[in-house]
Amino acid sequence: MLGPYPLSPVDVADTLIGRPPDPQAAIVLWNIRLPRVVAAALIGAALAAAGAAYQTVFRNPLVAPDILGVSQGAGFGAVLGILLGLPVLAIQLMGFAFGIGTIALVMAIALALRGIGQVLVVVLCGMAVAALAGAGISLVKLMADPDDQLPAITFWLMGSLAGIKQADVAAALPAIVAGLLPLIALRWRIGLLALGDDEARTLGVEAGRLRLLVILSATLVTAAAVSVAGVIGWVGLMVPHMARLITGPRFDRLLPVALAMGAALMVLVDAAARSIAQQEVPLGILTAVLGGPVFLWLLARGGRTWAE
Repeated sequence: MLGPYPLSPVDVADTLIGRPPDPQAAIVLWNIRLPRVVAAALIGAALAAAGAAYQTVFRNPLVAPDILGVSQGAGFGAVLGILLGLPVLAIQLMGFAFGIGTIALVMAIALALRGIGQVLVVVLCGMAVAALAGAGISLVKLMADPDDQLPAITFWLMGSLAGIKQADVAAALPAIVAGLLPLIALRWRIGLLALGDDEARTLGVEAGRLRLLVILSATLVTAAAVSVAGVIGWVGLMVPHMARLITGPRFDRLLPVALAMGAALMVLVDAAARSIAQQEVPLGILTAVLGGPVFLWLLARGGRTWAE
């Protein structure tokens, strides 16, 4: 219902059942509003699930989906596509490919350093690769046309669903579903990783292989989300902590609630982005404005114990 073109609940209901009040309402709902709502729900659920999985696997409450440089790598691929003047679909594919390539590079470096099984080595490799991708983004911005390409790059890096279409949702859906399915199916085993590798092996879980599968699955959904919507921060960090207030730390209970809360949060944020001002506000700005105070509130509520 929300947006520059107002639709009442009756208008929405009539349009959904094939009786739109006018042709413009049908175009707005089916071609603009509905794809945005579905995309926002998918991306919010994906980022929240990835954040919850990363925080459990790395046993660190401050871990976010971009911990291994996936967001930066996908961002570098997308801005490079904008610089080359590629069509939107090609830009999204480059973002997705570079995001997956980033995690492949991180794993290859960790393997070369013989630290593929050590969480700290993998995270440090991710930080190094993320720094390189960030430098690449800065270089592309320096080379971009300041009148045309640079504004597009800047707006994309702040995250937005302004140009989302049904085809974009269809393109991102398979990768997001493919990444979420292992997390959902193995959520009980994944929760055991929070106990440590030795305890997980005692309970019959091969910690190394499971951790690698979780990282790959969470990376897949993050790369798919970033390739479609740009870089959206705070959702993967903030939502899992909000869900823990309801479910507690058990991952098998946390994941479904984080999925629902992430989807709901992104739908509300996207609705606000297209409603609070004449010009659409990038999603990354709103999530940061919301995420900072909420995260401080969570820290104050949990106190020292939560931080540890």
